[in-house]
Amino acid sequence: MAAKILQKSDFQGWCGLDKKSAEGNMQWQEFPNPKKWEETDIDIEISHCGICGSDIHTLRSGWGPTPYPVCVGHEIIGRAIRVGNRVSKNIQIGDRVGVGAQNSSCLRADCEECSSGLENHCTRSVNTFADKYPHDGGESYGGYADYHRAPSHFVFKIPEGLESAEAAPMLCGGITVFSPLKENGCGPGKKVGIIGVGGLGHFGLLFARALGADRVVGISRRSDKREDVLKMGADLYIATEEEKDWSKKHARSLDLIICTVSSPKMPLSQYLRLLRTKGTFIQVGAPEDQLPPMNAFHFIAKGAKFGGSMIGSPAQIEEMLQLAAEKNIKPWINRYSMQDANRAIVDMEAGRARYRITLVNEKRAGTS
Repeated sequence: MAAKILQKSDFQGWCGLDKKSAEGNMQWQEFPNPKKWEETDIDIEISHCGICGSDIHTLRSGWGPTPYPVCVGHEIIGRAIRVGNRVSKNIQIGDRVGVGAQNSSCLRADCEECSSGLENHCTRSVNTFADKYPHDGGESYGGYADYHRAPSHFVFKIPEGLESAEAAPMLCGGITVFSPLKENGCGPGKKVGIIGVGGLGHFGLLFARALGADRVVGISRRSDKREDVLKMGADLYIATEEEKDWSKKHARSLDLIICTVSSPKMPLSQYLRLLRTKGTFIQVGAPEDQLPPMNAFHFIAKGAKFGGSMIGSPAQIEEMLQLAAEKNIKPWINRYSMQDANRAIVDMEAGRARYRITLVNEKRAGTS
């Protein structure tokens, strides 16, 4: 199969032009300054792209000023249509591939992070959208688009058995919880709690069960998600706004907690009471405001740990995709047409997703 050579005018997508774009006001347009081709790159014809909470935060400049125009979307699936002659991965033209939230890192031998498999923590990383490539000045644009260009180190072959629409949200939402679960020993002998049952939290439940945790507990505010949570594999559901004295009743019951909530009003001190002695609390929800205050003695008295986690490494993404294929993990998704991206982000922000949204590019979906 011959490579398709993309021109600058081929790089088009839904772009946010200002903060109001998060209200469903993105415009389809050509990208001003896409990445220049290098022989370590792979060009992708996009068939699917998941919608992530990061997309909304960025569109409205919630995490700081956004460099508009911005095309968001970092859960990209499609077909490789051009593969550089210096690509060392076993990816061929026509293969189904994906790209997550990270598009590049320095990959230098003297980089402590890149040289030890921690590329996701490299200080010279380039995000998949709203960022710049340091060597050529090109800008990164995301997957609400027809095409995407990415350095091959951060392009992943999608295993057979994973449907594209379901694999897409794993590339950020999935890995954001899989990585801390894996790194903190989720598996037989562990009791694991997932706080927040949204896009991230539902992945946390699915992966905690797939990794073999002895007990999986879903934690959210209201009881309306109880049935869903139990179907996802949880053994117990705690509705914090409806269950009286929940933090006392379930105190010291969990070895590991992954918190996907990003609200500054979350009852953090009560969450911490759920940890067992020597337990671990990992925050992955990224608030636009400060986290609520917490009592240090909840850690000191138990010898507990509080930490964070940032997406996952390329090796972890490949491991996650393989596990999902082997265990037949099926995320709960809603499909929207790429043409309806504005409606989709509004529905996402309104909490209508159950539990992730995937945009389907009908022009390309038949080939992926």
